[in-house]
Amino acid sequence: MQKKLIAFEGVEGSGKSELVARLTAWLKNCGHNVLNTREPGGSVLAERLRQVILDDAMHGLDPLAEAFMYAAARRQHVVETIQPALANGFWVLVDRYIDSSLVYQGMVRGAGLETVEAINRLAVGDLWPGTTILLDLAPELALSRLKALPERVKNRFDREAFHFHEQIRAAYRTLALSEPKRFVIVDASLSPDALFALVRDRLLARYPELA
Repeated sequence: MQKKLIAFEGVEGSGKSELVARLTAWLKNCGHNVLNTREPGGSVLAERLRQVILDDAMHGLDPLAEAFMYAAARRQHVVETIQPALANGFWVLVDRYIDSSLVYQGMVRGAGLETVEAINRLAVGDLWPGTTILLDLAPELALSRLKALPERVKNRFDREAFHFHEQIRAAYRTLALSEPKRFVIVDASLSPDALFALVRDRLLARYPELA
C-alpha cells in the first residue's frame, strides 16, 4: 500500500469528481504537491480505453474481458502517471481505482473477487491505496442527481437497471467493512460543503502532516 495514494469510490452520481477537485485545491493551498487523476483514464491509452469501455455499444461485454480492459488501462495509468508522481513526492487523489474493478466486475458482474484481485495485482503490484474514501449513497438519490446534470454525458453504467446500482452499493459496503483500516465510509447525501469538510477532517486525522 502507498500512503500518499488516496482513492475515492462510490456509485455513479455519488459526487466523487467534485469532492476530489475540492480536496485537490485545499491541499495545494496548504502547500502540497497534488495529482488529481481518474480511472479509467490518466494516460493516453487509458483515456482511449475509457471511450471504449463506457460506450453503450459495449453493453453485454463479458465480465472477465471487462476486467482485463480496466486492468490494462490501470497498468498504463500507474506506470505513466501515478508512479512518477509518487516518486516525486506528490499526493495522488484518484477518482476510482482498484476497488471499482473488485466491486463492478468481481462482485457484481460475476468475474469473481479473487480473480479480479489477482488480475490487478499483476497489473499494479503493491500499488494499492493507503486510504480509500467510500462515498456511500442510496441509488435513488444518486440516480436523481445524474438526471439533474444535463451536461454529464451518460455512459452505459448510468443506464443500468436500478437493481444493478443497488448491488453496487451493497458490494462497496461489504468490501469496505472487510477492510476497515483502509476504507473510510462517508455519507455522500451531505451537501458538497459538508461532505468536503467531513472528508478533509477524516484525512487530517489519518495524516496530520496535511495540515
